[in-house]
Amino acid sequence: MRTLTVNTSNQCYSIHIGRGTYQMLPRLMKEVGVEKDRKLMVITDSSVAPLYGQSLQASLRAEGYQVGMTVFPAGEESKNLSVVERVIGDCLQFGLDRSSVVLALGGGVVGDLAGFVAATYMRGIPFIQLPTTLLAHDSSVGGKVGVNHALGKNYIGAFHQPLMVVFDVDVLRSLPARQVHSGLAEVAKHALIWDVSFVEWLEAHAEELLALSPERLTEAIFRGCEVKSAVVSQDEKELGIRSILNYGHTIGHALEAVSGYRVYTHGEAVAIGMAGASRLSVRLLGAPGELVDRTEQLLRRLRLPIRYAENWPLPALLEAMKKDKKARGGQYTFVLSRKLGQVEMVRGIEEAEIVQTLKEISTQ
Repeated sequence: MRTLTVNTSNQCYSIHIGRGTYQMLPRLMKEVGVEKDRKLMVITDSSVAPLYGQSLQASLRAEGYQVGMTVFPAGEESKNLSVVERVIGDCLQFGLDRSSVVLALGGGVVGDLAGFVAATYMRGIPFIQLPTTLLAHDSSVGGKVGVNHALGKNYIGAFHQPLMVVFDVDVLRSLPARQVHSGLAEVAKHALIWDVSFVEWLEAHAEELLALSPERLTEAIFRGCEVKSAVVSQDEKELGIRSILNYGHTIGHALEAVSGYRVYTHGEAVAIGMAGASRLSVRLLGAPGELVDRTEQLLRRLRLPIRYAENWPLPALLEAMKKDKKARGGQYTFVLSRKLGQVEMVRGIEEAEIVQTLKEISTQ
């Protein structure tokens, strides 16, 4: 097991990564003060519950914990206030109080929703992130929790840091290949924005990661979390440098929104967005042309798309980008690269430049 620490102004917590870490959960919880007199609530979805939820609940009960579990339908469509209200009702019925702890068992949707429940239940109770997808190595760290509104993704939320994050790489073997590829998009993002040596490592070990080598996955997740930890420790509430973690997300979120979250996974959309951001970086910031080549080659090696094939109207995509949370005063705002491993926020980008980029990353 590898461990690293996230330090923020409000909380210091550990990320534990390795094989069989869920079996260590009772010991790890005791280390952070979660004794057996504190009720636990596992919040998970309909895909994860039969795989890991029931066994986790049973193993914790065998250790003497009182453990409830609430399950909601899997999928982005469940990330809304109606589901939050139902889950909070289950927490109330089980008797959770302010000393209780939520266990967020699942992928990014579960982590976001369960974290939001923890942030708002009785004005905030502790929670532990137990990610079951590779993509969630990104979303489980940093304390951003929330749900979607009909007009946009993650518009309802809070900053609520977990007590700890426990990542068991063994559970990744149950993921469909597409979800593995999707998760590697956020791993690639952390490398592309921060660390050229990490880019080189991913280039060298792409096939082993796709084959789910436990050792390589542990290293990739550890290095990705290192980047996110470094950024979050400097800027907990996304007032400055933390915005660089949105590299590829302006286009990516627009593709998700226009498609109703039905065509691309989050990682796939972000991968296409990073391909677009690299091209925009060359034109607007004078980044070296190799940025596009290295970015697109890495994403291809990780079995990720770099073009979108759907004939979505440009006005709809542009409107979605104007609603991006980074935008100010209706100006288009992107995270762009000066060079591999160095990014910055750029505001006031001309619409014509974005239209040109969208045409370049479209197969239409």
